[in-house]
Amino acid sequence: MSRHALITGGQQGIGLGIATALADAGWRVTITAEVAPASDTVRAALSRLGPEARYFRHDVADPDGIGALLAQVGPLNTYVSNAGVPARLRGDMLDIAPENFDFTLNINLRGAFFLAQAVARQMLDRAADPYRSMLFVTSASAEMVSVERAEYCISKAGASMMAKLFATRLASAGIGVFELRPGIITSPMTAAVQDSYTHRIEAGLVPARRWGTAQDIGSAVLPLARGDMQFATGAVIPLDGGLSIPRL
Repeated sequence: MSRHALITGGQQGIGLGIATALADAGWRVTITAEVAPASDTVRAALSRLGPEARYFRHDVADPDGIGALLAQVGPLNTYVSNAGVPARLRGDMLDIAPENFDFTLNINLRGAFFLAQAVARQMLDRAADPYRSMLFVTSASAEMVSVERAEYCISKAGASMMAKLFATRLASAGIGVFELRPGIITSPMTAAVQDSYTHRIEAGLVPARRWGTAQDIGSAVLPLARGDMQFATGAVIPLDGGLSIPRL
């Protein structure tokens, strides 16, 4: 039987890049997001991922729906915690409204934690399964400061710690846990700031002098999901073209 992966936010952007890489490598892929199953985005994603791919609607910010989701999804070999949102409004961090702070943290951190918690319990209940892995997509913003979107940085720093905690808790069960830290990636989330970043990237903000792609992230997932790097559990994988390298 083919290995099974669940990717949150897998209908577009980085999530779809990861889902595509896994599907192309023979994984049975399930994706989930909050958008309607009949939406053009979901239909296009399922068409790309092949006839075995499935989609279930789920709001990551609502922990009450986790049980029903996982009952539909079934046993997993790989879980990718990818769904996330940017700051609602970019601006002075001294002006952030509580409701905007809560919106970002409820999805990127609180909701992500409780879904990962439920997946971890499920994986532990199936200890005889082949290698299992959990991958957390965070961001270079887990360490790099952007004062105009402080709540996003805080959520990703928290998600980075979350990955370390799960790695430590699950290591003795042979479940590999990894943190993927994308940099500036072409995706629907960055579409609104593409023009402002392109000049800076070409000027050297990113040593690779190009935008990252969803395929860049997807290609890094395969060895982690397969178990090629299982003794590196807890590792942080920068996927940013050198953006986060400290420089003078």
